[in-house]
Amino acid sequence: MPANADRVFGEGVAFPVGGDGRSSSLATGRAIFADSIREIAPAIAAHIEHTDDWRHGYLKPVRDSVLAIAQQPNQVVPTAQAGLDSTHRRFQFTRNGRTMTFDEALAESTSPATAVIRGHAPGETGFSVPYRGQRLFTDDLRRQLDLWVAEGVAEPDFATALHCVLDNPDWLDLSDLHIAVLGAGAEMAPTRSLLRWGASVHAIDLPNPATWQRLIGIARATSGRLYIPIADGESEMPVVHPDEDEVVAELAGIDLVRHTPEILKWLTRIQEPLTLGSYAYADGAKHVQLSVATDLIVQHLMATNPAFSLAYLATPADVYLVPDAAVVESRRRWKARGVTSVLQVPLRAVKKFKPNYSVITAHVDETHGLNDSLIEQQGPNYALAKHIQGWRALVARDAGIATSINIAPMTRTQSVIKNRALKAGYSGAARFGIEVFDPATSTALMAGLLVHDLRNPNSKAKPTTALAHPLELLSNNAIHGGLWRTAYAPRSVLTFAAMLGLFESRH
Repeated sequence: MPANADRVFGEGVAFPVGGDGRSSSLATGRAIFADSIREIAPAIAAHIEHTDDWRHGYLKPVRDSVLAIAQQPNQVVPTAQAGLDSTHRRFQFTRNGRTMTFDEALAESTSPATAVIRGHAPGETGFSVPYRGQRLFTDDLRRQLDLWVAEGVAEPDFATALHCVLDNPDWLDLSDLHIAVLGAGAEMAPTRSLLRWGASVHAIDLPNPATWQRLIGIARATSGRLYIPIADGESEMPVVHPDEDEVVAELAGIDLVRHTPEILKWLTRIQEPLTLGSYAYADGAKHVQLSVATDLIVQHLMATNPAFSLAYLATPADVYLVPDAAVVESRRRWKARGVTSVLQVPLRAVKKFKPNYSVITAHVDETHGLNDSLIEQQGPNYALAKHIQGWRALVARDAGIATSINIAPMTRTQSVIKNRALKAGYSGAARFGIEVFDPATSTALMAGLLVHDLRNPNSKAKPTTALAHPLELLSNNAIHGGLWRTAYAPRSVLTFAAMLGLFESRH
């Protein structure tokens, strides 16, 4: 089925149905983006609504929307709230052929049972990162953090945050923390690290015995506790004996999109302070449904759990307010291209080898620029899913809720490398100053940043810490892989990176 085809989107959290009885993820996303920006930039909203081919035409309107918000800091949170309001107004919940409100579904739902896996290994309080066949500890890790900053792969505050974790190893004792991990089995989820550091992890993922056997095995080998929902369970299993692990793996799991109210009821049983981390991913429109389902849960927990906090992973492939130093360094690299700049002139006429920061987007104010690293191949559904998360992060922090949201680097996850164009582009990215990471490296780094955000009272995740601009929340501690400081606009060299990647993979 073509990517822009209309279709019906199953049960649970669902896209709205039009007069023809069908649903369109693209039409819904376009309407939500228009609603989000309408109040402060009606011309951009009109442009969005009149973009017929949203599948291929979403890039500029999304960039323009972020630019408009960046230029009006006092409108950042209202715009984010407008996007969330539009999302919740449009999406619906369906069950057994009935369409209902989420609150109605919640009233009819029951909580799953719980199985608890207790690890018995000694607690770990060391922070290390696997990288290029080695495991980096202490001084070696510190040197690598600084090297990533020097090479323009990460921003200085990224290294500062992880140096702070290394300076405070006691932060890594997470035995006092309860963390709900949505998408616990995902490649980018911090489940392994959290369990190693002794956290109580409330894991949400689909029914899949292989996934749950892996997670249970990890938990057994750590000092953490793994709380597992058993959707069809009739009785609690507060202590699962190792002999029962296979049975639990067969029963474990629950669908976030189809059983959102049940998951919410399961999480509201937690009496302790709770951090909810969103790591669930799916291709295409399903990713939007996952983000909406997560947001329904977050919205309720914000109102019912007085000690609630949030965690998200942001994508590097988006539009961000960035430090002006990144703009300056990118332009320095542009000027230092030497003779290659002459060879690139003809290609710039067809929008290839363009500078990373155009006149329009280079400077938002004296201290910030705007970076556009959207990648068309990831599509408007992906952009909407990540913007819903970003909107919630901005609104939650403004409401006084600690919110960790950090940009993860481009990573060779299975969801990426199965796309031939992206896989090839990632393979050739190094030629343009972009570093792509293995999942184990990215996951360890992002887990360290999460600990920093939760433990450091001065982290930007904490509402009590002042931000120079509200959008800094989405771009702090960034390890973007070089996208912000490379000489070239990422989309303008992706084709050539892919060609180089294909060539190199054959030799």
